[in-house]
Amino acid sequence: MNGATIVILILAIIALVCAIVVFSFLNTWLKAMLAGAPVSMLTLVAMRLRGVPYGMIVDSRIMAVKAGLDLTVNQLEEHYLAEGHLIPTIQALIASDKAGMDLSWKQACAIDLATKGTAKTVGEAVRTSINPKVIDCPSAGSGRTSIDGVAKDGIQVKVRARVTVRTNLDRFVGGAQEETIIARVGEGIVTTIGSADSYKFVLEHPDRISKVVLERGLDSGTAYEILSIDIADVDVGENVGAKLQEAQAMANKNMAQAQAEIRRAAAVALEQEMKAKVVDMRAKVTEAEAQVPMALAEALRNGKMGFMDYYRLQNIKADTSMRESISTDAQPRK
Repeated sequence: MNGATIVILILAIIALVCAIVVFSFLNTWLKAMLAGAPVSMLTLVAMRLRGVPYGMIVDSRIMAVKAGLDLTVNQLEEHYLAEGHLIPTIQALIASDKAGMDLSWKQACAIDLATKGTAKTVGEAVRTSINPKVIDCPSAGSGRTSIDGVAKDGIQVKVRARVTVRTNLDRFVGGAQEETIIARVGEGIVTTIGSADSYKFVLEHPDRISKVVLERGLDSGTAYEILSIDIADVDVGENVGAKLQEAQAMANKNMAQAQAEIRRAAAVALEQEMKAKVVDMRAKVTEAEAQVPMALAEALRNGKMGFMDYYRLQNIKADTSMRESISTDAQPRK
């Protein structure tokens, strides 16, 4: 086999490989060309080598071009490689463009990547920006049916509100979500009720709550723009002031009883102390009386007292005992 034959064989093999490659990408290339969104064959081969689904990229480009959006293959491929949702992002961008909103491809990609792994999507963000949605306050998942506040007269007021919001696409990335809106609205409602002199004023002017809360600029730093706050229901709750007064009175009563018990215990202790002192004094008297016979005996031994003096002393004691017994018997019996 000569050299010319080898060259021809090599060229034939190369031509066959090119034909196979062209044939495998021909359908996708032709579809993009006929749709007015041409993609070069070399670009298709490069995407195949990078493991990018070139068919989805071409379909996404056709969708964008047909909608009047000039998106390049590199832009679409970059968002796919960033693990973004390519088709929903383009659909959201088309919806915003048809609605006359100024949403760029970069913003749409940023919102899509920011909502990844959450219940939000870029399509929902755009839809909410076009068609405002209503948020219940309190939310249904909070387990509460109303926001409770207490007026200055101590009466509890129960309020349910509905907040109409629209997505602010410029602040969506990094902005607070619905939970912050609900918390801020609830705080504003409680503050407004608490500043009212009477619950009757709140019942008569429920629109005052929405006006005051709306003037506080609660959507600052959030991903939403508050359009309106509507009071759906206002109801009277418990008399919290009376309950607090009752609880205070019971606490004062318990405190007074405790203080009285302390004084009673102190009085009982003092009584027992006095009884102990009486017993102690009686013991001292008994001890002193026991020393009298010893003193008499000592006086007789020392000659300070005669024998007749002793007998006269005994006679006096006998007379005294007799008089005491007579006076005791003479007392009328009860």
